Amino acid sequence: MAGPVSHRFETLFVGDLAPWFRQLCIGQDHLFSFDMVAGRFVVLCFYGSARETQAQQALARLLAHRAMFDGQALAFFGVSCDSADEANADLAPAAGVRHFADKDGAISRAYGVAPRDGAMDLADLRRCWLVLDPRLRIIATFPLNDAGTASVFHFLGTLPTPALYGQGTNTPVLAIPGVFEPEFCARLIGLHQATGGTPSGMQTEGATVADPGFKRRRDVQLTDNAMIAQIQTRIFRRVVPEIRHVFQFNATRLERLILAVYDAAEAGRFGAHRDNTVAATAHRRFAVSINLNDDFDGGSLVFPEYSRQEFRPSLGGALVFSCSLLHAVTPMTRGRRYACLPFVYDDDAAAKRRTHAAPTYFNSAV
Repeated sequence: MAGPVSHRFETLFVGDLAPWFRQLCIGQDHLFSFDMVAGRFVVLCFYGSARETQAQQALARLLAHRAMFDGQALAFFGVSCDSADEANADLAPAAGVRHFADKDGAISRAYGVAPRDGAMDLADLRRCWLVLDPRLRIIATFPLNDAGTASVFHFLGTLPTPALYGQGTNTPVLAIPGVFEPEFCARLIGLHQATGGTPSGMQTEGATVADPGFKRRRDVQLTDNAMIAQIQTRIFRRVVPEIRHVFQFNATRLERLILAVYDAAEAGRFGAHRDNTVAATAHRRFAVSINLNDDFDGGSLVFPEYSRQEFRPSLGGALVFSCSLLHAVTPMTRGRRYACLPFVYDDDAAAKRRTHAAPTYFNSAV
């Protein structure tokens, strides 16, 4: 007679980076990118099926503490492996609360909740709670039982605001003054003003989409070879050596020479995003944001994984940062912010760009 099946599970510890993933949320028809929730505390509840008693008790406790989950300081994500839950109206998305439809168990396997081997079976799940910090690192785990559920809500009550968590941590960005001369900035602004630009979309897998509530910016693609050469020369002489010095990265390629404007009259902004998480952008290594003027308010860069500090390059100055950092442009409140926004990468990344190879998105091995 065969003995009991012994399953193997991934093992995650407090301090580990939580795996990223893309998955459908119950009640929605598009994939949700989990990495985009960085910048706040996050609760993950792996309850398996909302029809089970322990899950119902956990969801009742969530409802009783609903005010905690505003989506800004704290967000909740349930993970269901039961296809029957997709018709449960109580699991529809709401501000600060969503439930993932993990029918194939991909999320649960990555988090060590479902076994790595064999078919996904509800009976094999190691149901639990996880609490993540604003960088999406695991800071606490609790079993999904009466004591564990009580403990997780007590723990949540002890958390500081995200702005105070890790206070004093430096944001890994590089500020470089004087990349463009004021006169050169004025010429570039004139080029943008000559046409006014076109609304800028967002790249997704296989398409560029418009979402004015998330991104509101107008871009001009540079086509004049002489002007392009002048910009390239300044970046490769004044920015690339700094990147090599600070990050030990030798940038050899430049992408996307555009001029952009964030306009207060149009409520210019760009929500929190990363610049290299779809196949068409996976080659990007560092973003370079060069301000062409300074007579505006708002339009600052923020990096919510690290702090609420706002960064604003000086006139003609650049802010350089890794394309993998979550960042946003704060809403404009006065005037217009003009900027030149290229990306740099190297020869190895150029090969990835040619093939548009999709990156592996579960990063538990990182």
